[in-house]
Amino acid sequence: MDLFQIIALAVLQGLTEFLPISSSAHLILLPIIAGWQDQGLAFDVAVHIGTLSAVIIYFRHTLYRISNDWFQSLLQRQLVGESKLAWAVLFGTIPVGLIGLIFSDFIEINLRSPLVIATTTIVFGLLLGWADWQGKQQRNEHQLTWKDVLIVGIAQAIALIPGTSRSGITMTAGLLLGLSRQAAAHFSFLLSIPVIFLAGGLKTIDLVQSSASTDWFALIIGAALSAISAYLCIHIFLRLLEKIGMWPFVVYRLLLGAILLALFI
Repeated sequence: MDLFQIIALAVLQGLTEFLPISSSAHLILLPIIAGWQDQGLAFDVAVHIGTLSAVIIYFRHTLYRISNDWFQSLLQRQLVGESKLAWAVLFGTIPVGLIGLIFSDFIEINLRSPLVIATTTIVFGLLLGWADWQGKQQRNEHQLTWKDVLIVGIAQAIALIPGTSRSGITMTAGLLLGLSRQAAAHFSFLLSIPVIFLAGGLKTIDLVQSSASTDWFALIIGAALSAISAYLCIHIFLRLLEKIGMWPFVVYRLLLGAILLALFI
């Protein structure tokens, strides 16, 4: 890869991983539109490490509190402090883990087409807008019930279909369950940590088993740029969320879906 391709893909991954617009859709489509060769497994692992490090650093204080309380809950065999949120993140990850293991090959072969991406981009964009409009927005992430966690977890599993957007559909589910925009975003971002870790781990296993050469310059630059862009994206998104709501992202998704339909049908 040349330097421009490295920068474009890394920044794109960092910006789209946490916005409700689907990172997988953009990373699939940009090489197709630009005529680039596939960036390869090693680069995918690097940018995933970058985005994972960004969300961990940004939420480091929250993660410290809930992790400490989680360990205490194990020792005391009861919920302690904010341990319920830690358990919610773990339980909410189970559906996407199971569905990913069972259907990953089917999704990879059959659901990565521009038509599928265009359809999911539009449909789940409209659902996001409806949730933002109809949601009561009266609860925070600490008030989630176990039923709520299951619903958000199932929604996250649906995001394995390219174009759906993991952050978008988990925020949509949170809003429909009555969470505030900030709470829906916070829980979505916390849920991303084990998911990105698992996805990166699976890609790392595939990478170890492959015989492809490693471009360390591309990997280091890619990881660094994706981390910086992801951190800035989370910070700006959370600061502006209450002011702008979800509708700018809904409009963007509708325009993107329409362009994709025009280009590939």
